[in-house]
Amino acid sequence: MPRKKRIAILTAGGDCPGLNAVIRAVVRTAENVHGWETWGIRNGMEGFLEPRDEGIWRLTRQEVSGIVARGGTILGASNRCDIFAVPRKDGTTRDESDRVVKALKRNRIEALITVGGDGTHQMAQRLIEKGIKIVGVPKTIDNDIRGTDRTFGFDTAIGVVGEAIGRLYTTAQSHHRVMLVEVMGRDTGWIALHGGLAGGAEAILIPEIPYDPDRLAHKIRARVEYGKRFSVVVVSEGARRPQGAMVYREGESDRLGGVSFRVAEELRRRTVLEVRHIVLGHTQRGGVPSPYDRILASRLGQQAVQLIADGAFGKMVALRGERMSSWPIAKVAQGPRRVPPRGPLVAQAREIGASFAAADGSDDAYADARARHGAP
Repeated sequence: MPRKKRIAILTAGGDCPGLNAVIRAVVRTAENVHGWETWGIRNGMEGFLEPRDEGIWRLTRQEVSGIVARGGTILGASNRCDIFAVPRKDGTTRDESDRVVKALKRNRIEALITVGGDGTHQMAQRLIEKGIKIVGVPKTIDNDIRGTDRTFGFDTAIGVVGEAIGRLYTTAQSHHRVMLVEVMGRDTGWIALHGGLAGGAEAILIPEIPYDPDRLAHKIRARVEYGKRFSVVVVSEGARRPQGAMVYREGESDRLGGVSFRVAEELRRRTVLEVRHIVLGHTQRGGVPSPYDRILASRLGQQAVQLIADGAFGKMVALRGERMSSWPIAKVAQGPRRVPPRGPLVAQAREIGASFAAADGSDDAYADARARHGAP
């Protein structure tokens, strides 16, 4: 009998709700439709560095049974492994990308599915240039991958944010406080914007619209004058003032976090209300994926196998509207997809009454209209 075609899949970068649904869809589609074998790579690119190919093993239907609703990834993930710059003990780095080429050839794996974000696709593009046949699947809760309208994990994340705001609203109202909710998103504000709208936040600070603390304080004081002695503000971890630097975690140069501490201090100096802040952190990435994310992840996994069958290598599966499409991985690696500051969702949020405390004054027309009608 002819040898079965072998494909492989890895999940790189941070964990994300829906990864297991992708893995399951790839394994089942490859077997059901094409009669192919699927092999898994353990812990992202790190699996290629394990001795004797111990990081590469066969994925069967039994191993993926019942995992569609499970959080995390059965393959493991790593957001610290750059296969082109693996650290040495002396502090230097070495290029181990040839080990990827050799491991795939040694195990007779003909195509690789890389599930990840910007960093993963940047590595994937370089591996494509070394002759590896790769199809990408977009993965991030930040929803900021170029070429696709939606990434799985995002819906789950904004659900967490919306629920958290709902819980904080009652304590803010009871104690007449300003509650700052810091959310993930790196240098894009998709989670903050959607989560803030879902939770009914009074203000939303995102990286794409630099904020002015005086304008934010004015919004809060106007609410006090209107009789609302509390406010909830969603702060994206990449929020910044004009020409201001983003805030990174103490002792770390590549991980954003802690901007809500700075915004809290700015508000304490400008208002009479008590200000509290909470960092949602990794709660946004963990847990059971929402039904929408399970469906989207399953569709992306199925389509990734189809691209391999079509010979469409060097492409990433993409959702454009409600239709599955593809996008060149080389273009994905060019940078993130940002929130349009003057896009329809920002405009709609302003008309509902949310402020972005925009330093450029782009909130002013909406604020003036509200003021004419006696609203804060």
